[in-house]
Amino acid sequence: MSEADVRAESVGTVVVAGAANLAIAVAKLAAGLISGSAAMLSEAAHSVADTTTEALLYLALRRGARPADVRHPFGYGKESYVWAFLAALFTFVAGAGFAVTHGVTTILVHEHSGNYLVSYVVLAVSFAIESVSLARAVRQIRRESRRWRTTPRRFLRLTADTTVKAVFLEDSAALVGLLLAAAGLTLSHWTGDELYDGLASIAIGVLLLVVAGTLAKANISLLVGRAIPERLRLEIEQELNGLPAVERIDTLLTMQLGPDEILVAAKVDFRNEATGAVIEAAADEAERRLTERYPEIGYVFLDPTPSRPEARHRRARHTQEGPSH
Repeated sequence: MSEADVRAESVGTVVVAGAANLAIAVAKLAAGLISGSAAMLSEAAHSVADTTTEALLYLALRRGARPADVRHPFGYGKESYVWAFLAALFTFVAGAGFAVTHGVTTILVHEHSGNYLVSYVVLAVSFAIESVSLARAVRQIRRESRRWRTTPRRFLRLTADTTVKAVFLEDSAALVGLLLAAAGLTLSHWTGDELYDGLASIAIGVLLLVVAGTLAKANISLLVGRAIPERLRLEIEQELNGLPAVERIDTLLTMQLGPDEILVAAKVDFRNEATGAVIEAAADEAERRLTERYPEIGYVFLDPTPSRPEARHRRARHTQEGPSH
């Protein structure tokens, strides 16, 4: 699958999730106003937050896909993380904030209107629609994990495409939130005590806090300049070490420039007999090998490094050493 196909699939996933959340938000709001349920109103706020998030994620994909220019020679990939971070922030403030405060208010002063049927119907329909949106995100995650030869769980944890991660986490949280709302609503219906409805609303808020925090942390890491996963970095190192003119790789640096763009820079100790022409040919071959194997690699910089006596008989130094993922 090409980069353009992957980007188009991510856009499609975000659009489907956004359309589903918008329809669900309207239905939940109507049900919440009719029934007076705090959990239903919190779920409506949850869906409104998700809808706004999808709009910001769509903007992230579009803005981040712009080509490089003179002022931004490495492209606009990192801008997608700015908009994705704002989406997480909106979920934190609007969704979680409303759910928690409204739940507390319900426990203290609210009286239920007693109309439960509409809420039950909306919850059931919402669960079905959210399941369809989540299924699409799961299919994309599985395809992408196969392409990167890893597990879906590890792909979701390490992927630089935070839009896919956001849709998956938000849809998963939406399904859990619907179950919490249904439980709180049912207990309040059976007992006549609004405590359970309020507690469900607070639980939904806490759930949104966890999702928002997870997404914000991932986007901040990528904005700062995160390296690629260790397994992939080792494979790149092996490719470079496989070049006949290369004695060893002294330093290998990588960075995610965007969801589908990687920068590779290395200090390379070439063999003593390698001429300037041989080094140039090796650099061209390195770029060809890496971009052919990993189309996401957009930039490859090799810096010829003279052999150092203290480094001849020890393992090559890497500035990104760490536990394998």
